[in-house]
Amino acid sequence: QVQLVESGGGLVQAGGSLRLSCAASGRTLNKYAMGWFRQAPGLEREFVAAISWGGVTTYYTDSVKGRFTISRDNAKNTVYLQMNDLKPEDTAVYYCAAPGTYYTGPARSTYGYDYWGQGTQVTVSS
Repeated sequence: QVQLVESGGGLVQAGGSLRLSCAASGRTLNKYAMGWFRQAPGLEREFVAAISWGGVTTYYTDSVKGRFTISRDNAKNTVYLQMNDLKPEDTAVYYCAAPGTYYTGPARSTYGYDYWGQGTQVTVSS
């Protein structure tokens, strides 16, 4: 069974930075695209960033472009989301996601992923 565990969330002031980590067990990630999503209270889970299995191709939602960076270290079986210049509207639970099949392109929809972590809370104060 694939397990994804997010960490690195917390409370920061606007303009600050956080680095989220997603550690995987049950599979080796080097063949899989990965994604980050977030969900604010009362809202649908939304796409944040995705990265191809080889790390060459990345996608971001417009609101985080230039501020967030997705990366991966396949040797450590970990995916990261570096978040800079955080804004209050970034406040949400952030989820790491993995598809059920390998060698697929990075998806921008929740439908492209089969495995999800439990989430890590990111709170950005004004």
